[in-house]
Amino acid sequence: MSSPPPSFDEMLQGPDQVRDPYSVYYDWFSHDDLRRLQRKSREAEAFFRRIGITFNVYGQQEADERLIPFDIVPRIISAREWSRLERGIEQRVRAINAFLHDIYHRQEILRAGRIPQHVIAGNEAFTPQMIGVTPPGRVYTHISGVDLVRTGEDDFFVLEDNVRTPSGVSYMLENRETMLQMFPELFTRLKVRPVSAYPQLLRRSLSDCAPEESPNRKPVVAVLTPGIHNSAYFEHAFLADQMGAELVESHDLRIVDGHVAMRTTQGYQPIDVIYRRVDDAYLDPLTFNPESLLGVPGIMDVYRAGRITIANAPGTGIADDKALYSYMPDIIEFYTGERAILQNVPTWRCSEEESLAYVLAHLNELVVKEVHGSGGYGMLVGPAASKKELARFEAKLRAKPANYIAQPTLALSTVPILTKSGLAPRHVDLRPYVLVSPNRIEITPGGLTRVALKKGSLVVNSSQGGGTKDTWVLGD
Repeated sequence: MSSPPPSFDEMLQGPDQVRDPYSVYYDWFSHDDLRRLQRKSREAEAFFRRIGITFNVYGQQEADERLIPFDIVPRIISAREWSRLERGIEQRVRAINAFLHDIYHRQEILRAGRIPQHVIAGNEAFTPQMIGVTPPGRVYTHISGVDLVRTGEDDFFVLEDNVRTPSGVSYMLENRETMLQMFPELFTRLKVRPVSAYPQLLRRSLSDCAPEESPNRKPVVAVLTPGIHNSAYFEHAFLADQMGAELVESHDLRIVDGHVAMRTTQGYQPIDVIYRRVDDAYLDPLTFNPESLLGVPGIMDVYRAGRITIANAPGTGIADDKALYSYMPDIIEFYTGERAILQNVPTWRCSEEESLAYVLAHLNELVVKEVHGSGGYGMLVGPAASKKELARFEAKLRAKPANYIAQPTLALSTVPILTKSGLAPRHVDLRPYVLVSPNRIEITPGGLTRVALKKGSLVVNSSQGGGTKDTWVLGD
């Protein structure tokens, strides 16, 4: 195993030299009692367990419901750092929406040769049923979760564009609520930008995307969940409750008089917007998977007629497919006329002969991912892999190279977590949440910081043993 490169420490720039964003916090921490803080950490865990903030793990023999570990040391981002991130995220989300409209209509980017035809035509994330369909307000990605990693003072990279059904926002909100209750004195010392308005902003943003013609006086919004056995069910129920929207399953919905309607005590009521947490393939058994019991038969016909808004739009998966990721700088330039503010991680497309040869020769140095993978599954972290694991993965790569992309092993930045002996650095990423409506783009200040709790680990996913932190963006 090769050793990972040195990492940028977001709190310390040398022994006892604290970076500006952390100076007030570090002073507070240094004068506090470690045993009190460890007690607070246990209280936080008990709180999360009591209110049921858990997630399900599939394919495990042990109990499938787990608590996501929460670390009480906040990640702190300065106003200057956040300002640049905000501009870059907005630019990226605008470009993705323009790309999705184009790829399902005139396909100008393919005609211009900026993306090869085969990248779209042979991609299972491309949805031919969306060709010629324009969503209400021309918004495709109503909710995005852009995964960012940091490698230096001003070096932020986009790791993934999550525009299908990005999850985790409920943990962001509960993390902040917990910190406010446990450490109110810190919020009086530091000017931390709030995140609590997210559910209201989400409701407003979705309502703004409602179809123009509606039988309802005010837009009716519902959250469509696959049900209690889904890994993110807690979040579905939480967001519906916080937004004041109905939580529905497929058996609660039917098509009535050309509209999607939900069952109520007073009969069926038409819906204007469905925030769906059901994958494309299961959305409509008449259009996609005929065996699906999670969707609504005929919903795509209503959607094509412009009588329902589905958030996010079907077919958005092509924009966050890892095979397309390496073309994002071209996509941004093509639709905005600007260079990308936030850079991509360098990426080798294993479907290309030269790239595959390079990846096979440097497998022990690279991170290799499935193009349709998520949650940290199906990936190889070369520097942390054994010879056996490398050999097994090489065989998979040779058998189906188009299924993979590879990237260098980045030295992800570290932020402190609380351990038995005090603060210790751990690797992190960041998922800010973005809301898009026809008139505005709103980016929640901060988002969800995911942290690899094991020393030296670069995998932050909760399904792979990672935890979460509250993310503080400081005001000007």
